[in-house]
Amino acid sequence: MENTHNSPKVGLALGSGGARGLAHIGILKVFEEHHIPVDLIAGSSIGALVGALYSVGHTPQQMSQFTTHFPQKFWVDYSVPKMGFIKGDKIKEIMRLLTKRQRIEDASIPLSIVATNLQKGERRVFSEGPIAEAVRASISIPGIFVPEKLDGEYYVDGGVIDRVPVSVVKKMGADFIIAVDVSYYEATHPITSIFDVIAQSIDVMEREILRYSMVDADIMIRPQVGHYSINHFSEIEALIKEGEKAAQELVPQIKVMLESGRENQS
Repeated sequence: MENTHNSPKVGLALGSGGARGLAHIGILKVFEEHHIPVDLIAGSSIGALVGALYSVGHTPQQMSQFTTHFPQKFWVDYSVPKMGFIKGDKIKEIMRLLTKRQRIEDASIPLSIVATNLQKGERRVFSEGPIAEAVRASISIPGIFVPEKLDGEYYVDGGVIDRVPVSVVKKMGADFIIAVDVSYYEATHPITSIFDVIAQSIDVMEREILRYSMVDADIMIRPQVGHYSINHFSEIEALIKEGEKAAQELVPQIKVMLESGRENQS
């Protein structure tokens, strides 16, 4: 949704969290229902994927339909383990189709995608280049996805180094920042496979990084998705609903703060 001329620029920082990040769709749905603008988006991992689709014009309703009609067999391409169990070619091709091969700099809503340069151990913020390749790099959970190779360097999940990219959207020029954190987890998930071991290990690491970092956002939304594992993609509707519920609770506060920002700028 477009902002009005005198309104503060609203930046949305969408965090990583695997399947739990489907809650981002519910949050965007509520924002549209209540005419809360989104002028800038920065995303890590699943946050980058959802943010990218929204930035090129897909509605939350369309994204919900995509997730329902693309079961795992359509986007998971298993490989003989060398650098990861999932090659990631299928999900990259789906993103190419859904974004019509657009580049980041051509998105309708300004977009930044966060990934981690594996060799340098540094954050990489993609603000230009093909959307599909940047998203593929950002969602590369170490050990599960084969790292994405771009310009001769390997990239893994953006959440490894910047789980909720608030500083990125702030640098983009946001006056008012809304962050979405889906990192909270409950240590009750059964560990039954190597996927569970890797996913839970990454989850713990990223959560601890976030705990000790400053999250300088005006509004922090934390959907109650801790009872879902990061690879729990079978509960699409429930995860989206949790996002809706968390956003609805904060709508009055967001509107008050945005109105205050408008008055200060007038």
